[in-house]
Amino acid sequence: MIKKVLIANRGEIALRIIRACRELDIRSVAVFSQADADSLHVRFADEAICIGPPDSARSYLNIPNIITAAQIAGVDAIHPGYGFLAENAYFADICEECGIRFIGPSSEVIRLMGDKSQARKSMSSAGVPIVPGTEEKFTSDDQLVKACEKIGYPLIIKASAGGGGKGMRVVETPDFLLKAYRQASAEAGSSFGNDQVYIERFLSPVRHVEFQILADNYGNVIYLGERDCSIQRRHQKLIEEAPSPALSESLRIEMGSAAAKAAKAIGYQNAGTVEFLLTESGTFYFMEMNTRIQVEHPITEEITGVNLVKEQIRIASGMEMKHRASFNTFFGHAIECRINAEDPVHFQPVPGTVETCNFPGGLGIRVDTALYPGYKVQPFYDSMLAKLIVRGEDREEAVSRMKRALDEFVIEGIPTTIDFHKKVITDPLFKAGKYNTSFLVGWDRRHV
Repeated sequence: MIKKVLIANRGEIALRIIRACRELDIRSVAVFSQADADSLHVRFADEAICIGPPDSARSYLNIPNIITAAQIAGVDAIHPGYGFLAENAYFADICEECGIRFIGPSSEVIRLMGDKSQARKSMSSAGVPIVPGTEEKFTSDDQLVKACEKIGYPLIIKASAGGGGKGMRVVETPDFLLKAYRQASAEAGSSFGNDQVYIERFLSPVRHVEFQILADNYGNVIYLGERDCSIQRRHQKLIEEAPSPALSESLRIEMGSAAAKAAKAIGYQNAGTVEFLLTESGTFYFMEMNTRIQVEHPITEEITGVNLVKEQIRIASGMEMKHRASFNTFFGHAIECRINAEDPVHFQPVPGTVETCNFPGGLGIRVDTALYPGYKVQPFYDSMLAKLIVRGEDREEAVSRMKRALDEFVIEGIPTTIDFHKKVITDPLFKAGKYNTSFLVGWDRRHV
């Protein structure tokens, strides 16, 4: 069993991992930037080491500093959390070369799934349905135009090495193809250091449905149901729920089996997420695979009773998973709202100081956060302040409980998206479960 873990992250996910380590009687080592010296993950870890100045490139993304901290602390494993270096194959390589276990899949798998065009090829070879498109690198404008005519419009250009909406352009007609292609490629290069893009048919309306999988070193691969992540703005998730109101049990089994097949085909180990696009007719297509723990993992924990971070650590320790069967039935229904320090109209991050905060409580409510009165929201990092998770016996109770919890949630001193979430939760379309990834299109017109 792993004895000591360094957490190469910050904020609520660092706290989440520290708690899992405590329950497994594993010592934890926090790393922090100078801006995070007073953070809760620093306070609650067994040890803490400063790894650089506030700029993430010189601290949380600084691989030499993190590895040096790991060696000084004498850890035998590193948990990357999500974001930062979580899906960095080179970082996983360095950990392995230094004899430190990386709590996640192998660097080879991270590298394969990190290249979205290669991931499409792998899934197609495994028999997992993919969106019609092309992964080829075009040598001329004429070749590009002809390939896109074959795919059909509208289409979407995506960064091969990307995510989060960067290096992505929707093209409605051929008139805008060349400009959009060059813009997407340039943005991909500046954001990810890789300007390669690929093209898919743009499907709309669709839902974004992802399946949580676990795979150990003994050939066991299971899925733990799905999460509906269709409430998004600029391809960034805002609200997730599990299970999806759009899936029947038969469709869940079909999609879950495809997710497990995908994981087996690439020799996946540890926790991961296989993401699909689901059309109104019930046809689904592989979109991508995330080789890490997801921000929204708590709603899966709430409806399955499985502690995903503890399972990650157990698998990395070489142990078999506790569970052998996939999950198609659940303990009620769960919803998560991401509370961000943002202008709720334009969704622009706003740093500042939290003057007061009150977290909701009661049956079926969980708040994952690193906030406290006086907490300084830094301009250097992601704007998420907290994840509000609720569980109810059914979806109706979960929606009602989320509304009550949002009413109790108070953060003063900075603008937040709490009021925005209240509007979404009470929207008739959301309450009826009738939404897709275009839900927020025209939102201002519906909620002026």
